[in-house]
Amino acid sequence: MLEQNTILLKVTPRASVQIPCVLFLQAVGMFLGEFSCLAAFYLLKCRARRQSDSSVEPRQPFNALLFLPPALCDMTGTSIMYVALNMTSASSFQMLRGAVIIFTGLFSVAFLDRRLVPSQWLGILITIAGLVVVGLADLLSKHDSQHKLSEVITGDLLIIMAQIIIAIQMVLEEKFVYKHNIHPLQAVGIEGFFGFVILSLLLVPMYYIPTASFSGNPRGVLEDALDAFCQVGRQPLIALALLGNISSIAFFNFSGISVTKELSATTRMVLDTLRTVVIWAFTLALGWEVFHPLQILGFLILLMGTALYNGLHRPLLACLSRRWRHPTQEGEQERLLGDSRTPINETS
Repeated sequence: MLEQNTILLKVTPRASVQIPCVLFLQAVGMFLGEFSCLAAFYLLKCRARRQSDSSVEPRQPFNALLFLPPALCDMTGTSIMYVALNMTSASSFQMLRGAVIIFTGLFSVAFLDRRLVPSQWLGILITIAGLVVVGLADLLSKHDSQHKLSEVITGDLLIIMAQIIIAIQMVLEEKFVYKHNIHPLQAVGIEGFFGFVILSLLLVPMYYIPTASFSGNPRGVLEDALDAFCQVGRQPLIALALLGNISSIAFFNFSGISVTKELSATTRMVLDTLRTVVIWAFTLALGWEVFHPLQILGFLILLMGTALYNGLHRPLLACLSRRWRHPTQEGEQERLLGDSRTPINETS
């Protein structure tokens, strides 16, 4: 559940940032934000008990280890996307994440025996076309000395590969977790707990794994957590960004669940699309990336594919059909009434 993390990695211009030295530590912070959703769940649970509301409690007991496989997928996909974000632009990162629709749809057909309607298949095909356009925009854009064309291509491919893992996570959650009718905040919190514990333990062997020039830390290891903490202590901006990352993760999951519950999943999808626009505009305004017209075309195509897959076209078609029927029905009523009217002088 990689949400609201893009701006964090771009807090300073590319030329002076060495992101890999705090790469996995940021992922730990992300899982800490998810873990905090568990506190929000227990607050809601206490409130529900006072009001004698049993909707927060699960309808049947469940084993918390059910969340371990989705948490491992979440941890792996998140780590890959953090690596990829260091190689490509924030806007391309946000747009290419739309590939999750393709793999989620295919996996749901293969493993959940779900049948996709024609509009969803069309949405998948349009999404693939949008990904191709975004990839072409990256190929044709100007690249600086630290982000060569090969790195950009590698980053884009890693993002798409991470979406395969995220799609597996979604299928696992739907097949093994959601059937227990667990509260979403509790599900996010338990997954965050597993991810936080496992990735925190993995920081120890990462401290000794050499990666040569790939790493930006002085020791040249996969993750130097001690050096990362020193950076956080010396640079208040980094500490502020990490705190913002943790709090935004918690708020995003809580508000997303609230929007889905009170409004609809379609509204949440539209708001998530607006996030891509905000991040894109933010990076362009600060000069962290160069504008390319193909990105607009790719974004619009991806938006169309996502809207079709999520059924956003259905209320629009229903509204148009109602508008088409009402004038016709009113015309028929006026014609019938007109035929039945007879002048008074003719009846005498």
